[in-house]
Amino acid sequence: MKFYFTTLLVAFFLISCKNDKMSDNKTVMENNDNQPSLVGVWQMVGYYNYNDNKIVDSFMSSETYKQIKIYTPTKVMWSRLNKQDSTDWFGFGNYKITDNTLTENLVYGSNTMNKTIEKNNEFNFELVLNEDTYNQIELDENGDRILSENYIRIE
Repeated sequence: MKFYFTTLLVAFFLISCKNDKMSDNKTVMENNDNQPSLVGVWQMVGYYNYNDNKIVDSFMSSETYKQIKIYTPTKVMWSRLNKQDSTDWFGFGNYKITDNTLTENLVYGSNTMNKTIEKNNEFNFELVLNEDTYNQIELDENGDRILSENYIRIE
């Protein structure tokens, strides 16, 4: 299992270092400042759990657990497949990026997600954005890292 995780982690970092020279894709992946952009389609590849701002555990996505996020210049939509759970999970709303922060304001979602949205529709994350990878990191009330969702660009 350790070898499998190490192999996936190395593959993840290699993908994140990929430098795509194709000009057609560069327009979609970068904004006017030649900075990476979230605009596109992303697939979650795994999670990191943190303790004292250090990664203490990780979980990789699988064929039975998938999550896809789609970003336009102003909108976000995500859906989650968990074949071991009959609960539907999806959400739609607006987002904005400031410095290294991603804020998603969800307008509606699945019945399960709507219960969460009724209590709080704003989700703030630390954002680590590269050309073909990004991490949205949940912080606690002290600003310490709790959980990271890790994504790769698929389109």
